[in-house]
Amino acid sequence: MISFESISLDIDDAQIFSGLNLYVNENEKFLIQGRSGMGKTSLLRLILGFEQPKSGHITINGLPLDKTNIYQIRKQIFYLSQDIDLKDEIIIRLLTEILEYNFPSEPPLKKINNHLTFLELPQGILQKRTRDISGGERQRIGLLIGLLLDRPIWLLDEPTSSLDDAMKEKISAHVLSLNKTIVIISHDPVWKNNSKVTIKRWS
Repeated sequence: MISFESISLDIDDAQIFSGLNLYVNENEKFLIQGRSGMGKTSLLRLILGFEQPKSGHITINGLPLDKTNIYQIRKQIFYLSQDIDLKDEIIIRLLTEILEYNFPSEPPLKKINNHLTFLELPQGILQKRTRDISGGERQRIGLLIGLLLDRPIWLLDEPTSSLDDAMKEKISAHVLSLNKTIVIISHDPVWKNNSKVTIKRWS
């Protein structure tokens, strides 16, 4: 599903990694752990085509990651960044905009309420601006977008760092039960303490 072959990456003349070989199978739950500054987030950015390797080849679902295929590949991916980069907008307007763009014929707006209940978010949050909600609420709104988009590949960068322990357990159990290929970067023990997860220790 996701294949890195002899990948080398330099950023600002600094080598991030060299000769990286990595394979994530379809529907595999793949956890990357390691010290900060080791290039874990850069790996996700490579998958999205936001960074370009110095050498090597990347394929996603059999497609070479290049200018010809990048749009088709990104349409298969949901990315939750560590800083939860949400447009400054009233949340219901933001969700509607995202869904109407991705599902022009039938946006799944009716599913929002069920996901809000699961994520333990109040209905009233939909009328707030993204700038006015807490870090934990931002993470859950980010995950709500992922659940609504329902794409086959998820890239999650510290997806539970601002949640309490009970919500971490609830979210991780649900995410790991999804029939999706999921790459997770996280320091939270909740992700590694699960037999469904393949752990890659970054050193």
